[in-house]
Amino acid sequence: MKLTLQVNGAARTADADEDTPLLWVLREGLGLTGTKFGCGVAACGACTVHIDGQPARSCSVAASSVQGRTITTIEAVGAASAAHRAVQQAWIDHQVPQCGYCQSGMIMAVTALLARKAQPTDADIDAEITNLCRCGTYERVRRAIHALAEANLLSSVSGAERG
Repeated sequence: MKLTLQVNGAARTADADEDTPLLWVLREGLGLTGTKFGCGVAACGACTVHIDGQPARSCSVAASSVQGRTITTIEAVGAASAAHRAVQQAWIDHQVPQCGYCQSGMIMAVTALLARKAQPTDADIDAEITNLCRCGTYERVRRAIHALAEANLLSSVSGAERG
């Protein structure tokens, strides 16, 4: 079937079966390879994207079910706003990435958290950032999130998704 998806601010069309996971439509149908395959059962978070501004594990979402909704991938995050770029800079400043495989999904989860809660507590971070990192950089992620909150740079982190 022909799917029309609103991805990163543009209508994009791909051919896929009705039950094809959004992850594969993004990667193979649209060539957006920043969203990674990790586990295929929505446990690891490597495939996290935003659907209508909310984080979602794209390996477990049928692409046909998100037609007419706004999808944002990691490819749009760096270009979206100064606030999004601030997240990427915090990742660099706090040396978060090791192998980097989980980072696109982790950044997507963090930008969604900070869009909802500008000053998250450790409990908020623990509850919301459930992405797995094989390199174990969780404390660096936490430090980066707190640095961003202290700088108060993220009040409009998901503005590009709303507009």
